[in-house]
Amino acid sequence: MADWRPSAAPARPHRARLNALLREFMAERGLLEVETPVLSRGAPLDPGVESWRAQAPDAAAGYLQTSPEYPMKRLLAAGAGDIYQLARVFRGEEQGPRHNPEFSLLEWYRLGFDDRRLADELVELVHTVAARGPGWFRPRPGVRRVRYADLFLDALGLDPLGCSARECAVVAERAGLSIAGDLDRDGWLDALMALVLAAGFEPDRLILVHDYPESQAVLARSSDEHPGYARRFELYWGDMELANGFHELTDPGVFAARRERDIERRRRNGQQIPEADHLFARAMHAGLPDCAGVALGVDRLLMRLIGAERIDGVIDFPWGRA
Repeated sequence: MADWRPSAAPARPHRARLNALLREFMAERGLLEVETPVLSRGAPLDPGVESWRAQAPDAAAGYLQTSPEYPMKRLLAAGAGDIYQLARVFRGEEQGPRHNPEFSLLEWYRLGFDDRRLADELVELVHTVAARGPGWFRPRPGVRRVRYADLFLDALGLDPLGCSARECAVVAERAGLSIAGDLDRDGWLDALMALVLAAGFEPDRLILVHDYPESQAVLARSSDEHPGYARRFELYWGDMELANGFHELTDPGVFAARRERDIERRRRNGQQIPEADHLFARAMHAGLPDCAGVALGVDRLLMRLIGAERIDGVIDFPWGRA
């Protein structure tokens, strides 16, 4: 029988302080806090994310948000300006020392920013809040920046665009990585990044990985400088991924083509195909302004700040006690 008691009492005041500091950082830069629905009729089709489906007694159904991205972009398309949200989000098949099916995201969008400028602001945010908590750990000053392709080539000898799934599997086996299931190339690249490459990152340092393959672009625009890659970045603190950001895609034609690509990849992987969010598609056609956006995992940031090894050390009611 699950324990009824909350599990993260020591972290509770730290979480309250962190949330206040995040809001203060956003307010000082003129961003407006918004709220969007947790439950929507449609869901993202990204093969790397599984949505929870909610069923009402009258048989109406919807999806719990995996992030507030779609409705926040609808606000942007309607002229909302720079906005942010502290949101509770839900992702299926995510549970472990660093994963809980329900968790907190700080997501924000900046008009006229590209991915480089927003990544700079993200790094500034982490350093700023880390310096203001009582006894919090701080990353080393600055940030290490590395292109996704260079990371794979230098450490593993793999060209992310030219390698096959089989070549990735061979490299993974050589690195001592054993994974059950039949992964495609992007699945192997994700596993190698999370379980091999990130494990080698310096534990006290922020690492910014940028220019991801376009096949993993989701809603990031393509790179003009590096064909086959996209304007996407991720921020790590040591081996822990904290945030994922884009110079946002604004072309509805490219969005439609990528959506069909993701549906086909889901079909090949034997994944369920949720109902697409047609209202978001209409907002894309109406016109998304030039902007950049990023989602930061608040629970993971708190783990790093207070030195927690497990996510249930910073969440009062993790899955199993919820």
